[in-house]
Amino acid sequence: METRASIKAQIQRLREEAIVAAVNRLLASKGYDAMTVDEVAAEAGMAKASLYKLFSSKEELAGAAMVGVLDRALAFVGDLRQQETAAALNGAPVPAIAQLQAVIRWAMQTQLDGEMPTLPAQNSSLSTSLQSNDEYMDRLIALSNRLSIWIAQAQTGGQIHPGFPPELVLYTLFARACDPVVALLKESGAYTHEQILDWVTQTTFCGLGTLSSNP
Repeated sequence: METRASIKAQIQRLREEAIVAAVNRLLASKGYDAMTVDEVAAEAGMAKASLYKLFSSKEELAGAAMVGVLDRALAFVGDLRQQETAAALNGAPVPAIAQLQAVIRWAMQTQLDGEMPTLPAQNSSLSTSLQSNDEYMDRLIALSNRLSIWIAQAQTGGQIHPGFPPELVLYTLFARACDPVVALLKESGAYTHEQILDWVTQTTFCGLGTLSSNP
């Protein structure tokens, strides 16, 4: 039988999840600078005072949303690694470039679904706050390390130009998560999500020259 303390903890967790989900939607649709705490409270369906009992500032709200999306990214990458291990055991290794393409498509699909927070400007107050957020930095480093292994393998295999600094490739991949091209193509209403994913993935890895038939 659940105790009163455990029920209270569950209620608090559900409230936190509702708030983070609201922040995520607002960051995806409006961005950090335009988002207000009043809007977060309204989106989450609670009083502003109740929200402040769980999160002390706008920066903390945004940080929780960014941690959440990194958790989802790490879970997706973890699934890819498990599939990669299973495929290798069956004698059909998955190319590193295919893993990177899968991550990019996931990030862009998350943006198309309206669930990807926009990245903070380099010199913004949010960027400064995130750099001192241990949960965020730990996850960002873990994700960067996992992607960097595939980047190195793809460069060694010749699928990515070996002369490019690995940081350039990594930052280019991260940028696809908030690529304005994705949003603009979506807003035009002229293309399916699958077309957008295919085209932006192809231009990311092949440039604007002659494209392969498959990303």
